[in-house]
Amino acid sequence: MTTVTATTPPRRAEDELRALAERAGRELEDADAQEILRWAADTFGARLCVTSSMEDAVVAHLAARARPGIDVLFLDTGYHFVETIGTRDAVAAVMDVNVITLTPRQSVAEQDAEFGPRLHNRNPDLCCAMRKVEVLRDGLGPYDAWITGLRRDESPSRADTPVVGWDARWGKVKISPLARWTQADVEAYVTEHGVLTNPLLQDGYASIGCAPCTRRIAQGEDVRAGRWAGLGKTECGLHG
Repeated sequence: MTTVTATTPPRRAEDELRALAERAGRELEDADAQEILRWAADTFGARLCVTSSMEDAVVAHLAARARPGIDVLFLDTGYHFVETIGTRDAVAAVMDVNVITLTPRQSVAEQDAEFGPRLHNRNPDLCCAMRKVEVLRDGLGPYDAWITGLRRDESPSRADTPVVGWDARWGKVKISPLARWTQADVEAYVTEHGVLTNPLLQDGYASIGCAPCTRRIAQGEDVRAGRWAGLGKTECGLHG
């Protein structure tokens, strides 16, 4: 886990962070992604991190340009596709970032022993809570702000995503520099900069999570239609 050093900015009070987020959200709404990230790096320094599902490395690539060596948190649920783990390892090897892998308190085998096998099929909310939400809550501890890859065009539930906002549940400033981007913008950035992407994106997957809860999507489907298909669930709980 990240070590807070003497050069790390002091932790701000939550009311100060909330006011900062609300002001920045207004002032940076029309700013480009790199300007948003430069502001974040200047404002939070070592108390800033990226979270990445390793669907692609676009946000990590952008953030590293603003703050080389930035911490990138990856939640290893124990259920990931091998391609996702491979993408994580490639990002760690070739990009100027510090990839930190966070793991749940229980292994998959321990969870199966306590709750029964395939909890993700019977109670996906509980499975996500234990293997993602609790893990991120612990992992975000040293930071005042976190950078996500959320985009407004991904689903109706994300249509109002601010470029900078206050996440009251986590008590953190939440920065989404790609909020106004489209899928075409992402693809153009990947092509221009040769950014690493998960191989599954070339195999019919549009949004990549845990293997048991992710499928390929059909033409015309929402990009997140392949997540928890048939379970009436659209978010894992990290973003609401």
